[in-house]
Amino acid sequence: MMQFGIFSVGDVTPDPTTGRTPTEAERIRAMVTIAEKAEEVGLDVFATGEHHNPPFVPSSPTTMLGYLAARTERLVLSTATTLITTNDPVKIAEDYAMLQHLSGGRADLVLGRGNTGPVYPWFGKDIRDGIDLAVENYHLLHRLWREDVVDWQGKHRTPLQAFTSTPRPLDGVPPFVWHGSIRSPEIAEQAAYYGDGFFANNIFWPAEHYQRLIGLYRRRYEHYGHGTADQAIVGLGGQAFMRRNSQDAVREFRPYFDNAPVYGHGPSLEDFMAETPLIVGSPQQVIDRTLRFREDFGDYQRQLFLMDHAGLPLKTVLEQLDLLGEEVVPVLRKEFAIGRPAHVPDAPTHAARVAAAETREVER
Repeated sequence: MMQFGIFSVGDVTPDPTTGRTPTEAERIRAMVTIAEKAEEVGLDVFATGEHHNPPFVPSSPTTMLGYLAARTERLVLSTATTLITTNDPVKIAEDYAMLQHLSGGRADLVLGRGNTGPVYPWFGKDIRDGIDLAVENYHLLHRLWREDVVDWQGKHRTPLQAFTSTPRPLDGVPPFVWHGSIRSPEIAEQAAYYGDGFFANNIFWPAEHYQRLIGLYRRRYEHYGHGTADQAIVGLGGQAFMRRNSQDAVREFRPYFDNAPVYGHGPSLEDFMAETPLIVGSPQQVIDRTLRFREDFGDYQRQLFLMDHAGLPLKTVLEQLDLLGEEVVPVLRKEFAIGRPAHVPDAPTHAARVAAAETREVER
């Protein structure tokens, strides 16, 4: 089974149609409301970004996700990026294991280097070490979740002697890790080496760009003996804006696109839709375009949409979620299931991974 959900970058952006900018408190509360709405309309996943600079608010993902764990029952709580480069891997191990326990296993994370260069010196790191930090820090994180007592020495932090990360992972199974990348083949290689998931943001670039990264990950996943290439665990980002009439969608979204910090003042909306996965139109157009992702990337496990950015008011975002949950995702679930080979794995869940671990233990 595929998972469908949304991710938020948590930007605080003026609404170009009114000129009003929400407060940080309003934006944080809006993200909570959006996550609760995601569960209400039947989505599977809510993911938050991690940023440490204005105009973004989600500097502490586990605080928000822990709060959401108490306010939701079914939703998988994830990140759109957890900064493996500038966060201490010991703290990541502790924070996300704690979230795992509080959520009853409804937690995983996407590791990434982030897209804000100045974040490195803010946390005492050098951006020139970005790839090295990602590789070394994850090697330690991987061990901290799987070994009760760790002795470790690396290049970028002080050694550990007889260290135990607490709490230990829930049921002895660490949170599932996706390695997120926009452009780095080294991260695709890392995901394949460990047999983890690979999350391609799939927002700002043409399909050919992500085909190269995902293709590399799939080939190397098979090379390392984790399964066949089509059994590799792939997640995709995407973004959409919908109205029942496509012309209304384009007219309403255009001022938000034209002024958005992430892509405003660049290519036209029409050019951006033609060259990237951005979908602005009717629910059926969103369905048709999303279904083409399987043609581009093969069967995959998780699809997340960006829907609450660029200054869109909360009321509009909630209307988008109604359309996504009621009209788009049910069709996508059905269509993606057609022709999906039996050997292609479902999206990873804690319960399934615990069962797999118990099976391996019995077989020993």
